[in-house]
Amino acid sequence: MTLPSKNKADNSVALQQNWQVNRQITLASRPVGAPSMENFNLTETQIPTPNQGEVLLRTIYLSLDPYMRGRMNDAKSYAEPVAIDEVMVGGAVCRVEKSLNDKFKVGDLVVAYTGWQDYAVTNGEELLALPKTLTTPSYALGVLGMPGLTAYMGLLDIAQPKAGETVVVAAASGAVGSLVGQIAKLRGCRVIGIAGTEDKCRYVIDTLGFDACINHKHPDLTPQLAEQCPNGIDVYFENVGGAVFDVVMPLLNPCARVPLCGLISQYNATALPDGPDRLAQLMGLLLVKRIKMQGFIVFDDYGHRYNEFSQAMGQWLVEGKIHYREDKVIGLAQAAKAFMGLLEGENFGKLVVEVGPLTLAN
Repeated sequence: MTLPSKNKADNSVALQQNWQVNRQITLASRPVGAPSMENFNLTETQIPTPNQGEVLLRTIYLSLDPYMRGRMNDAKSYAEPVAIDEVMVGGAVCRVEKSLNDKFKVGDLVVAYTGWQDYAVTNGEELLALPKTLTTPSYALGVLGMPGLTAYMGLLDIAQPKAGETVVVAAASGAVGSLVGQIAKLRGCRVIGIAGTEDKCRYVIDTLGFDACINHKHPDLTPQLAEQCPNGIDVYFENVGGAVFDVVMPLLNPCARVPLCGLISQYNATALPDGPDRLAQLMGLLLVKRIKMQGFIVFDDYGHRYNEFSQAMGQWLVEGKIHYREDKVIGLAQAAKAFMGLLEGENFGKLVVEVGPLTLAN
C-alpha cells in the first residue's frame, strides 16, 4: 500500500478508518542519507489475538523522535536496528482493548513500546499505566515521558547547574530543549536558547522565559552567542552537534558540563563533515579546561528514577512553572512524512501522531 504525501491540513478524515484491520508502517529499505517515502511501507494485517496473560492494545498517540533515524541503519548501537519489513519502533499511548492479564482491564490507558501500528499484543511486563488524573494522555510521550526525563536527568544529574551560571540549550523550542531551559531557569540560571527560526526564538523567549534565543541560521551566530554569554558558558545541553557545537566550544568555561543526548544534525550524514578535523582541539579543550562531557541513554541510565522525575515535573505543570507545546499530526499514514520533517527541524514542539480516538463508537 502506498503511503500518502499529504500536508497536515489535509487530514480531516484521517481517523475515519476500518478498525477491523491492523495497519503497520514497516521499514521497506535502509536510507542512504535523509529518509524518503520509499524507505517506508504501509501494510494491513489481521488484528493479533492475545493469549492468556496478554493484552491487546490499540494505539491512540504515537511518539516520533530523532533516535528512530539511527534504528533504521544496520549498524551496531545501544539497541538492535529495525529489520527490513519489520514495524518501525516507537513509544505510544495505547488503550487496552482486550485483557487476559489480571493487572489490566479494558479501557486502561498505558504507555507501550508498540511502534508504528494500530494494534499490538504484549504480556504487560513493560507497560506503564497512566493515572486517571492525566487529562492529556499524549503528555506521557513528551513532558511526562522520555523527552521530559531526558531533560530533567541530563540537566540536574549530569550538568548540576548552579544559580547564576549560564546555560546554553540547542534545539531550544524542541521537546527536550524547551524543558531543559525552563528547568534551568527554575534553578536560577541565565539561559540562552538556540533555535532554527525567528518564530521559534520568539516563543522560547516570550513563552518559555529564556533570557535570549539566537537563530542558528543567522550569519552572525558566533558574535551573537558571544555577546549573550559575556561570562562564558557553564552548561551546554547538546542534542544537535555540528556547526552549533563549533560555535559553542570556544566559549565553554573551565569545569563546564556538556550533557549529550543526541546529534540530530548528523543523523542523515553519509560521511564526515568537510573542514578541519576538530577532534584534537576538542580533546585539548576538555583536558585544559577540565570539561565534563557525558553521553547518556535515558531509560538505560535513568529509568529507575522515573518516579522521582514524574513527581517533580507533574508538580511544576500543575503550578504553571513549565510550559509545553505539542506538534500533532493526524493519522498513522502521515507518520513517515512527519518523521522526515522532524529530522529537518520542521516541527514546532513535541511531535506526536494521533492514530486513533480515545474510545470507539459501539
